[in-house]
Amino acid sequence: MKPLKAVLFIEGLLLCFGGFCSCSDGYLDETVTTDLDEDKVFTDSSYTAGFLTQIYVDIGFQTMPTRFGNGGLQIACDEAEFKNESSITTGMALATGTLNPNIVSDDCWKKCYANIRRVNKFLENVHRSPMVQGVKDRYYNEARFLRAWYYAALVRDYGGVPLVGDTCYSSDDVIPSKRMTWRKSIDYIVDECNAVIASNTLPVRATGRINGRATEAACLALISRMKLYDASPLHNNPEGSWGTEQTKDLLGNTDYSKERWKDAADAALDVMRCGDYALYVNHKDGKNGGKEELGWGYYAITHASDFTTATKCTTRNGEVITPYGPYQEIIFERKMLGLDFHSAYDPISCGGSGRGGYVYADLADAFPMADGRAVDDKSGKYVFDPVHPNVNRDPRFANCVVYDGATHRNSANDNYTVRTCTGDVTTQDEVRKGTPTGFFTRKFTNRECAANWWISPSNSFSLIRYAEILLNYAEATNEYYGPSHEDMMTAEITDADGNVTPATYVSPITVLKMLRERAGIEPGDDGMYGLKDGMTQEEMREAIRLERRLELCFEGHRFYDVRRWMIADQTDGKPMHGLEIMQKNGNTSYKYFTVRTHVWRPALYFMPIPYQEVVKSKDGELLQNPHYD
Repeated sequence: MKPLKAVLFIEGLLLCFGGFCSCSDGYLDETVTTDLDEDKVFTDSSYTAGFLTQIYVDIGFQTMPTRFGNGGLQIACDEAEFKNESSITTGMALATGTLNPNIVSDDCWKKCYANIRRVNKFLENVHRSPMVQGVKDRYYNEARFLRAWYYAALVRDYGGVPLVGDTCYSSDDVIPSKRMTWRKSIDYIVDECNAVIASNTLPVRATGRINGRATEAACLALISRMKLYDASPLHNNPEGSWGTEQTKDLLGNTDYSKERWKDAADAALDVMRCGDYALYVNHKDGKNGGKEELGWGYYAITHASDFTTATKCTTRNGEVITPYGPYQEIIFERKMLGLDFHSAYDPISCGGSGRGGYVYADLADAFPMADGRAVDDKSGKYVFDPVHPNVNRDPRFANCVVYDGATHRNSANDNYTVRTCTGDVTTQDEVRKGTPTGFFTRKFTNRECAANWWISPSNSFSLIRYAEILLNYAEATNEYYGPSHEDMMTAEITDADGNVTPATYVSPITVLKMLRERAGIEPGDDGMYGLKDGMTQEEMREAIRLERRLELCFEGHRFYDVRRWMIADQTDGKPMHGLEIMQKNGNTSYKYFTVRTHVWRPALYFMPIPYQEVVKSKDGELLQNPHYD
């Protein structure tokens, strides 16, 4: 077998250094460097900082709308339809059940291991930099967190993976390619994050000039995410394992332990109790003269566009309510140009390319009515009308979905009306012509620009936000304790004047109510926001799963959630629907239709390791995931 090759030395410094080196095709290939060498990079403070900055560049690659050819993870599950391509893409193969090691994208494997090597090179050399020791220590631990972050990305896709430790292999070395167990892989990520926290070199929150960089809260949040996965049925249910005897311990724990749910709940509480983060609840449009708009805060967190936003406060009666504006909720992020999202998501009439996926009617109809009741709940306050889907709906619907009759900015009109209907009124956005489903994606697009503009503000693309942590807590707590369990968030405080601030508590139901209140859903006379009072554990489980589906849609969670819950055969192996609205001779009608029947097979619980990586391993020690033979 051909031995694995390491990247020779420095692969891809800061993006602005593009003329200094040529990047390789991946982790296993050699790179030739030209003008910059190791001594120059690590004996110059700016070059050293630039090297670390480059490691941040790929942090959000898994959830980008242009991944997998076009559409990203949303087209690989039950969120959105992909754009037809002339060649088979990974997203198309996932939807049709035809994915195999020969056609799968190798971006996760290559990007993660390339960046893990960059981290190791940085850790090996940062001590040589002339920068002040405090900055050096912070950078060192930022790099350790980033290494854990990239390993977490690998583990979500493949299960247990090769752990290369701190070694920076040369081109002549044989890199160990034996996969570590799921247990060792999870423990490594958690231990690295805990070590960074223990170093006491990172702030709890990054503000101002260092906004967007690794923090203690990001470490705690990554631990929360990975412990939730560790406790979930796919990885904590060996009796139901579908893997082979050879691969079972690579894909999950070899024993079941209910205590893993407690560990996950406690990990989420650690984030919640750090005190610097909260949901951004704001029902006034900050860009429109303070006009009332229920749920505006949900929109705003995707458009925290600059560092100054992190210092803007929302006050009420002189009390600071949101000390960091929309950044109050953002724990870890990637900055993106708004036009990147507009190009992928916008309707064709607004300059979009349609590359980002088209929302299925199944997801569109999953958003409840304004009273929190399901669209098919006849006992609710409102009646759902598919022809006018935004009327009396959860405000998150209009902030996530472009529907027939929605207003959208384009180059000629600030309030252009998008028409996807057929009949008397036809446009290039028409269903089956502009969109195969009757919907486009709106989430992450900025109201102040269009795809065919020259410039746009940057977006904060949240990689971890507080809403995810709340939902992690709710899920784990319900599974371990049950739906009625409460935890103390803050203890009772008595000030010097004897004034008492009561203790605050959180539970699975309070989490769901908090999210729905922020969304702008009506509380109702019972204050339950459309939720059933006194839910069983099973009912609470379904309510939490629905809230994750809606709150976190298009953020890369749904793809992994249905897998770790082991329900992908139900969600991803069925017909997906679109909605056609027909206008003819003054009459309006509608019909749902099948866009595509997704195909599910057990292999798809994990991604296949790219074929070229398996065959390069020494003596075949890099085991392929099951059912990809």
